[in-house]
Amino acid sequence: MLSEREVISTLDMVRNEHLDVRTVTLGISLFDCVSHDVELFIGNVRAKINRYANNLVAVCNEIGDKYGIPVVNKRISVSPIGAVGAPFGPKDMVRICQALDEAAVEAKVDFIGGYSALVEKGFARGDTALIESIPEALASTQRVCSSINVASSKAGINMDAVALMGRQILATAAATADKGGFGCTKLVVFANIPQDVPFMAGAYLGIGEPDVVINVGVSGPGVVKKAIDRALEKGRQTGRPLNLLDVAEVIKKTAYKVTRVGEMIGNEVAARLEIPFGVADLSLAPTPAVGDSVGEIFQSCGLSVMGAPGSTAVLAMLNDAVKKGGSFASSSVGGLSGAFIPVSEDSSIEAAATSGFLSMEKLEALTSVCSVGLDMIAIPGDTPASAISGIIADEMAIGMINHKTTAVRLIPVPGKGVGEKVSFGGLLGEATIIPVPRGDSSAFIGLGGRIPAPIHSLKN
Repeated sequence: MLSEREVISTLDMVRNEHLDVRTVTLGISLFDCVSHDVELFIGNVRAKINRYANNLVAVCNEIGDKYGIPVVNKRISVSPIGAVGAPFGPKDMVRICQALDEAAVEAKVDFIGGYSALVEKGFARGDTALIESIPEALASTQRVCSSINVASSKAGINMDAVALMGRQILATAAATADKGGFGCTKLVVFANIPQDVPFMAGAYLGIGEPDVVINVGVSGPGVVKKAIDRALEKGRQTGRPLNLLDVAEVIKKTAYKVTRVGEMIGNEVAARLEIPFGVADLSLAPTPAVGDSVGEIFQSCGLSVMGAPGSTAVLAMLNDAVKKGGSFASSSVGGLSGAFIPVSEDSSIEAAATSGFLSMEKLEALTSVCSVGLDMIAIPGDTPASAISGIIADEMAIGMINHKTTAVRLIPVPGKGVGEKVSFGGLLGEATIIPVPRGDSSAFIGLGGRIPAPIHSLKN
């Protein structure tokens, strides 16, 4: 339990430092909804989602009010539709996606994830149909998020899937051109996707998960920044300046408090809904609001701007300290749990990208030590599909070799080029379009096949 002093400290975090529970995500398995009849399948899905989700938002709001800690997003994740919708073709997949969107509206949740396919080693019929349907499906819905896992440390990289996703990202951008390629904000390509992640756009409920479960995503980059700033100022005043080991300790202790809060909220939501509690994902997920930025933590650690030399080292320290603190606070840490660097969703990171301190190459380097990857990055609308696929392949290789989750969420903005801006609104923020690396990847992508798993995949 939190001590009285820790409770007071936590309340200060809520009032002054943007502490919140970023998402409570209700996971719902759809395997018992399977049917060869698409309308029967859709009816089963909507009935099950309604049965378990109809009180989710109300309960989250009540508990948030009780503790004075807002639950910002209420979400649903479901079994990968590529698997449970295996009998259906692309047109039926679009209809299923629309039904999920309608169910999300009825439940009053912000997003529903799980329009997903797991194709790291090859395509099943349902996977192919789902991926083919993505542009139309995401263009015709508002709340559905899609994730495609194309690589793993055990299977290698499915380069046919990588090539296909490059084309589908461009097609999704074109299908939502009137909204600046908005559909691509709901589409992410993964290596080593977790089965229990509560954050969008990657949330889905894995096959090894319970029938229903509550997973919580806790955030608090503003809390971490303020804690570092206070500790540094105290050190200056007392004549005992902090070093980086001390800074890491501050981050670790702060992550502990934040995780305890999230787990407390998650357990109470689960108890009220009479379903199991799953995991707390303690990722530092920023918002466009000033003071709620991962990028600002880099400045507190002594860098003039994120992207300056030393940035990868700072991110490695931050990610590790967050994981250590959270793991001590909870035995149920899961999901991604670390630091996100979504360009458009973080005002400080977006400013660094706009000013040229963060190029695509530097962002890729940062992903070798962070929790996700190249996230929410706007690129020119005329970027070739092969270039997008090449970027995906590079990021998948980082995840495959290092046994970590990596992902790519790129937004080709139709009709716009480098230096122009695009706005998505809300938590998605805005971004300046940055250049992609030069050179032609088309012959490499055209080879297809599979990049085999590394030798250390055999460690069992």
